[in-house]
Amino acid sequence: MLYIFGGLPGTGKTELASHLSQVLQATYLGIDTIEQALRDAGATAIGPEGYEIAYRVATDNLKLGDVIADSVNSIQITRQAWRQVALNAGVEYQEIEVICSNTEEHRQRIESRQPRIPGLKLPTWHDVLKREYDFWDSHPIQIDTAGQTVSESKKALEQQVDSRRRSSLR
Repeated sequence: MLYIFGGLPGTGKTELASHLSQVLQATYLGIDTIEQALRDAGATAIGPEGYEIAYRVATDNLKLGDVIADSVNSIQITRQAWRQVALNAGVEYQEIEVICSNTEEHRQRIESRQPRIPGLKLPTWHDVLKREYDFWDSHPIQIDTAGQTVSESKKALEQQVDSRRRSSLR
């Protein structure tokens, strides 16, 4: 199974994606890590390269088990590309959108967080507001982290993933 995460920076997406990878003992692929590695290797402009690398690494790892894809995944073209990775690998996929519906809480998270990857330049609140973000053309699991503890959000994610998994077995 390919678990395709998406959501704006600062919503709690990486925390939840990392958690699910531990729960499922799945391979975790983070676009931030891949793109920062490209910068560290001398790339001056990052376009679709990080995603392209992730698609190929995901394809290899789907032969071994579940994969968690953690990225902003904000536009339809990347969402469709992730779906195609699953289809090409002959596995099912589950899309998961992480949001923070409280604007002030979301802004506070953006303004107070520290990079988890050395050298990673985090987006500002202005960057988040101006980012292109398409509506989903599917029905992803949606986790709203606003007003919840991290533990509550993790529990909600586990419950929804489990519920979708059980309903797909019917």
